[in-house]
Amino acid sequence: MSLNRSEKEAVISDVTGLAAKAQTLVMAEYRGITVADMTKLRSTARSNGVSLSVLKNTLARRAVAGSSFEVVSAQMTGPLIYGFSEDAVAAAKVVADFAKTNAKLVIRGGAYGGKALDVEGVKQLASIPSKEVLLAQLLGLMQSPISRTARVLAALAEQKGGGAEAPAEAVAA
Repeated sequence: MSLNRSEKEAVISDVTGLAAKAQTLVMAEYRGITVADMTKLRSTARSNGVSLSVLKNTLARRAVAGSSFEVVSAQMTGPLIYGFSEDAVAAAKVVADFAKTNAKLVIRGGAYGGKALDVEGVKQLASIPSKEVLLAQLLGLMQSPISRTARVLAALAEQKGGGAEAPAEAVAA
């Protein structure tokens, strides 16, 4: 069923709003995927903050015109699902993880930071850890020298004969 003019304008404005907030766009061909698998993909995407849309390519091209995703307009051909995410790696990670288990989902490309990404670029973007994991790793690196220093000081106190009681008495005083 085709959309009338006002419905097309509404779709374009919705997708333009998504593109304005998003950092990443991933496109994948979904030909041959069952409804159950597509529902599972959409559910996973929703839980990771990714907006997945099946759009007419002409409407998608109009929606991304003037945005940082305009660089991939030429790749918008065939039956595509578009994944927009505010998190830089979420869309790539969701689509790439699903493509590993479902061979019928074929990654076609994407865009990040105003640059077009090929299939390998999308897969490399998907391999980057999430923001939370990177922050945890950074915190671990920052705590490492402090915890090593504390262990060395505790070992020195134990060697000097103070044992475990000396630090406890020092803290109490």
